[in-house]
Amino acid sequence: MPLSVSSSRSSSMSYSLPSRQPVKRKRGIILSAKGWQRLQSAEQRSTNQDNLGKPYTLQDLSERTGLSPNTLARVRSRKVPVDQQTLESYFRTFELTLNPDDFTDSDTLGSTGRQQILLSGQLPVDSPFYIHRPPIEMLCYEALLQPGALLRIKAPRQMGKTSLLSRTLSQVREQQVATTISSLQLADASVFSDLKRFLQWFCAITTQSLGLPNQLDRYWDDLFGNSYNCTNYFENYILTELDTRLVIAFDEVDVVFDYPEIATDFFGMLRAWYEKARYGDAKSELWQKLRIVLVHSTEVYVPLNLHQSPFNAGLAVELPGFTTDQVCDLAQRYGLDHVEDCALQVMELTGGNPYLVQIALHHLSLQTVTLDELVQNASASDGVYGAHLRNLLWNLQEYPDLLMALKRVVLSTTPVELEALQAFKLQSKGLVRIKDQQVVPSCQLYRKYFQQALSTT
Repeated sequence: MPLSVSSSRSSSMSYSLPSRQPVKRKRGIILSAKGWQRLQSAEQRSTNQDNLGKPYTLQDLSERTGLSPNTLARVRSRKVPVDQQTLESYFRTFELTLNPDDFTDSDTLGSTGRQQILLSGQLPVDSPFYIHRPPIEMLCYEALLQPGALLRIKAPRQMGKTSLLSRTLSQVREQQVATTISSLQLADASVFSDLKRFLQWFCAITTQSLGLPNQLDRYWDDLFGNSYNCTNYFENYILTELDTRLVIAFDEVDVVFDYPEIATDFFGMLRAWYEKARYGDAKSELWQKLRIVLVHSTEVYVPLNLHQSPFNAGLAVELPGFTTDQVCDLAQRYGLDHVEDCALQVMELTGGNPYLVQIALHHLSLQTVTLDELVQNASASDGVYGAHLRNLLWNLQEYPDLLMALKRVVLSTTPVELEALQAFKLQSKGLVRIKDQQVVPSCQLYRKYFQQALSTT
């Protein structure tokens, strides 16, 4: 029998429509590498313009975007899927429109697509795990926009120098600046056999990086000195041929320190190039197109004339370790819980060494180890640092004098004084810290491991 409803207002019969269930937002996309790079660039521009170059904290970003810090941490980790509306809100805050290639459907991602590969060495430019250390990034970027600039980046190994360099060069390329990187660790030993071979190698890889043909036969005349020929090659060929500014960066320039017969002339030539931009002569404008970056891990221990050294000119930047706040930030990006307690314990173990911090947080995020287990077994051969520590020990065994110097440091309960060259080399490997000519282990992890490894030698 069909149901009839009286039109009378006094009718006691009533009914209600079925309640609507709230629409669930689909959580299924993750920032792509391109989207993350666009977002980072926009954030960096905003911090430079509105925040004195200081990176935004998650709380700062929460206030600007209206998204919770936890949601922002998920977005930035690029591991946990979020909905499209969340990404649109984040992009809109920095005056960006979310494009289809700015994100990836999480269903299409395998485990390796979610940053499940252990991070080591240089971080990709679009990595969500790069931590800014203000004002360093802004200083480096602004320095390389100056005519004839010379920038020196110094820090022990695995402190993030190459990652900083790559990000800085990526930024300046956005300003139509050409860039080249010469990693001196990749040069064959034969390259350092004499100055001529070394400088010709440098000229050849630079022209190759710039997509120019090799013209060494045309511009190199043995009647003149090698430094003169190299200078002539740049002045009358590379800088003349290019219609843009050029940054040449030397990574791991410490390698040259072991070849004093090359180092003196090579570094003297680079200092002369830096000065050419300041002469005020007809060629100065040409040399102002060139900017030089020297990246090194240790103090300069080759004898260089004060006025012929590039290591007392230009802008010097020393890259520090992470602070506790920065480790907290990184722990949030890895999606960890109890980030403050985690950061304090990881800092105590690693001393803020970026590489060691990344290893710890990576394993914690994969839940392959608990925080207590990580700390207790850090120096064990089967711990998360086992392979790294063994590699350090094997490397040191090639240098018995350094091994014995480190033994003195780790077995002493007070700072010790070492011969300067030994101290510099141990510092360049990240094993020790030097303060007022006194040497101590750089972190508790290295102290404990090398105490065990060297106590019987």
